[in-house]
Amino acid sequence: MKVLITGVTGFVGKELCAELLSQGHEILVAVRTKVVAIKNVEMTMVGEINRGTDWSSALRDVDVVIHLAARVHVMHDTVVDPLAEFRKVNVDGTLNLAHQAAKAGVKRFIFISSIKVNGEHTEADKPFKESDVANPQDAYGVSKFEAEQGLLQIAQQTGLEVVIIRPPLVYGAGVKANFASMMRAVKRGIPLPLGAIHNKRSFVYVGNLVSLITRCVDHPAAVSQVFLVSDGHDLSTTELLSACAVALDVKSRLLPVPQKLIELSAVLVGKKDIAQRLCGNLQVDITKARTLLGWAPSVSVADGLKATALGLDSKLK
Repeated sequence: MKVLITGVTGFVGKELCAELLSQGHEILVAVRTKVVAIKNVEMTMVGEINRGTDWSSALRDVDVVIHLAARVHVMHDTVVDPLAEFRKVNVDGTLNLAHQAAKAGVKRFIFISSIKVNGEHTEADKPFKESDVANPQDAYGVSKFEAEQGLLQIAQQTGLEVVIIRPPLVYGAGVKANFASMMRAVKRGIPLPLGAIHNKRSFVYVGNLVSLITRCVDHPAAVSQVFLVSDGHDLSTTELLSACAVALDVKSRLLPVPQKLIELSAVLVGKKDIAQRLCGNLQVDITKARTLLGWAPSVSVADGLKATALGLDSKLK
């Protein structure tokens, strides 16, 4: 089967490409600019992804498109109109690709969306489900939801088989941003005032996400479905940091500052959003993927964090 992957330069894309190659698929990757060649992988440059991108050369003889490329969530976005910027890539670019894929005879289109379509937080032990009413709270989440709605409409009009996957925070070797910063802080023994947080959050190891994506490549039950994905084991912030310390083989240095004090302090200094991520709940229910696809996460949180620790750059050492 010939599979086109966008966003292959990200750490999810690299893992996905390697796994699909190991399964015997023919892989074509679409990149915006010239990058280092990948062994046994065909590559084509498409430039910027928007409503005007020409995908004709990339879609020739392709059976399945896996669309990872996106304008990702940006902390403290400084553009004048963030939603307009997200829409250019995440909505217009996605739907343009899907329209051209349908015309080119592509059978299936797998879209990697975001749990932000569901919302930003849950009540404890009341995880998000695919059947919940969408409730995106920021421009990124809105753009992903609009893309999903457009894809489902294209599917109805053309017969293109659309599959949507909404992951929470993805971690693994090569992860950047806040997750990598957190692990560096733990490795360096920096005392963190997060030793008494009693929330619950879902995460997904990159290998577990990739295994669900590959299951959706040809599974007949995946058509026209939305799937949530996680490691199947939720953690509090305190538990996550403690598990990171074990993975890094260092002593955990967590100070048991009361959660309410952290939340109040964050509000007083205008960092309520940070307190929500550190102290709030965000759980997802993966029952649908388990039952409909016979899928289950194969990598434990402990093993996923160990792989993440081993894959961090030399600055961590």
